[in-house]
Amino acid sequence: MLRENLQEVEEKIQSACRRAGRNRSEVTLVAVSKTKPAATLQEAYDLGVRVFGENKVQEIREKYQVLPKDIEWHMIGHLQTNKVKYIVDKVRLIHSVDSLRLAEVIEKEAEKQDRIVDILLEVNVAEEESKFGLKTAEVLPLAEKLTALSHIRLRGLMTIAPFVENPEKNRAIFANLHKLYVDIKEKNIDNGTVSILSMGMTNDYEVAIEEGATMVRVGTGIFGARDYSI
Repeated sequence: MLRENLQEVEEKIQSACRRAGRNRSEVTLVAVSKTKPAATLQEAYDLGVRVFGENKVQEIREKYQVLPKDIEWHMIGHLQTNKVKYIVDKVRLIHSVDSLRLAEVIEKEAEKQDRIVDILLEVNVAEEESKFGLKTAEVLPLAEKLTALSHIRLRGLMTIAPFVENPEKNRAIFANLHKLYVDIKEKNIDNGTVSILSMGMTNDYEVAIEEGATMVRVGTGIFGARDYSI
């Protein structure tokens, strides 16, 4: 099943890229593996997957220990400041920075470990009360403040769009985030390292790609329904 699912997702990514006149190489697939056992991740790894997204620090810590070391781990869930120290040496990218306070804690821990941590700013474009993230108007001011933190590198933006039956309903949200992403790139904040736009999940990643996503986060489409009992 995993092989077939990955093949189907890949075909959909390629089709969306063709419709948008984009190169397939412009889009990174993040396999969202939260709640899935290490054995399932190993199976996906054996099929060629190298980028995995996790929601919880504890899962990253556990899976990091037992899975191949060339895996690129992404922290995509809400990150508590007291958990930062456990993952700064394990993750390639933190998608969910939504405050200066969190950025400062990442900076502090990264400095302790003498490394630079790549981050995305999470934007709650739809301003859903149930979700974390910055308001659109808060993004640029925070991005400018981050330039003072030498152990953090702002790489781009991320959003979690509303869950909708019809993915077309999220097109405007993706288009708005893409516009903000372009604005930040043009201002050359953080010496031009901004190159990642993480948006789109299983139900809407094709629309996200058509609107400029460079990274899509697909879980159910690859691994099937998640087990929320663990």
